Amino acid sequence: MLERYLKMILNSRVYDVACETPLMYANRLSLRLGNRIWMKREDLQPVYSFKLRGAYNKIVNLSDAACENGVIAASAGNHAQGVALAARKRGVAALIVMPRTTPSIKVNAVKRLGARIKLSGDTYDEAYAHAVVMAGEQGQTFIHPYDDPEIIAGQGTIALEILREHQGDMHAIFVPVGGGGLIAGIAACVKALQPSVKIIGVEPDEAPCMHEALKRGRRVKLKQVGIFADGVAVSQAGKEPFHIARRHVDEVLLVTTDEICASIKDIFDDCRAIVEPAGALAIAGIKRYVERTGISGAELVAINSGANINFDRLRHVSERAEVGEHREALLAVTIPEQAGSFLRFCQALGKRGITEFNYRYADAQRAHVFAGVQLEDGEKERQALVRQLQKEGYPVEDLTNSEIAKLHIRYMVGGRVVGLQDEVLYRFQFPERPGALLRFLMSMGKRWNISLFHYRNHGSDYGRVLVGIQVPVDSRRQFQGFLDDLGYEYWEETDCKAYNLFLGEN
Repeated sequence: MLERYLKMILNSRVYDVACETPLMYANRLSLRLGNRIWMKREDLQPVYSFKLRGAYNKIVNLSDAACENGVIAASAGNHAQGVALAARKRGVAALIVMPRTTPSIKVNAVKRLGARIKLSGDTYDEAYAHAVVMAGEQGQTFIHPYDDPEIIAGQGTIALEILREHQGDMHAIFVPVGGGGLIAGIAACVKALQPSVKIIGVEPDEAPCMHEALKRGRRVKLKQVGIFADGVAVSQAGKEPFHIARRHVDEVLLVTTDEICASIKDIFDDCRAIVEPAGALAIAGIKRYVERTGISGAELVAINSGANINFDRLRHVSERAEVGEHREALLAVTIPEQAGSFLRFCQALGKRGITEFNYRYADAQRAHVFAGVQLEDGEKERQALVRQLQKEGYPVEDLTNSEIAKLHIRYMVGGRVVGLQDEVLYRFQFPERPGALLRFLMSMGKRWNISLFHYRNHGSDYGRVLVGIQVPVDSRRQFQGFLDDLGYEYWEETDCKAYNLFLGEN
């Protein structure tokens, strides 16, 4: 089998449309992980994904009769672009069935390449089923995204390039896995030429179709698939990829959404490129592998498989990246409802960077703070911080691994309260420097009680804080003098409609 696939890979005509992408050394990541990390930059292909290799190799080898009624494919985006580009190069009409959940950047890219698009279903599997029915009804040739020998051979050309570009021994190649076409091609080529190199697949833990298939010794169909990494959101591994993987893939690792987000940031830090979630799987897998095995000084290669990500998804990625890298702790802490208690809590945190503070007056005795705290030493530091706060008498809940906290609660802290008197609302802006937030609170001292506080570090030059403060009418002049002496820009928002609708006294 390996000889047959190697011959097909060597004869693949992918370079009519694809380019030979660089194998780039990741300096920062290598230093951090104590290994030599290389990134195969398939995100630099003309369609920003490796998928055009297999799609073109399939379509260019079709007979004229097979092309007569055009081709049809089902895809969440990257395979669709590959098919569209290949069909245009061959002069064949192409129809692509895409899930309605496909990112708009991928839909628009397919349109620009001249293919017709039909949106159907909410998942790849639903789109696939519809495309198969249409192919039977209209006589089009179906181009499978991964379960086809010519598709697999086209993807395998990546391995030829890696083996040619890398000098010296290589410990492992880490490969993103969806239906399995890419890892099947990589494994077939590498195990035929350098069988000592490990082939390690990486899947999201919410879409582990190949992991489960290898674990059980047979293909399984997942009941539910998460779509954050939409490029690998597949419920069942392909028959031919599984046949290859069970013999020639060393293992498949699972990683979390937070770890994927952290790896997107890692790739950006090293080469200033932004990949899609599926494109960061291999780097996430390397980090998980190094942590598990303790390996050092090894040559590890990651395939950055694609960069088709909607710009608006970057907000979600940035929010989750620090947690995924174990650089941020999310804590819920109860403090006394009295002037100065907020400041004392911040002092208890020491000189750690604060990424977020959300707080709203609860009642006359206590207040709940949602805090994001920067970490230098990951899990150990987070656990030590929780123990320290508890020792100082603060009730603490560690929310770092809580999905509801990360997705929803952090944005919902607040609301109307009963019995709150003399509250005024101000926005402040101050230079974002280490310790700036603590200095801001210290300047406020213990003269007035803080009843609302919202701060989020956005990585900009200025920190922006929304503060509710209980200021009795007879001390308003004194408070105004305090504001003038503070030296920070500020705006009063007490009469703001949004505040009065959602946050003001009930």
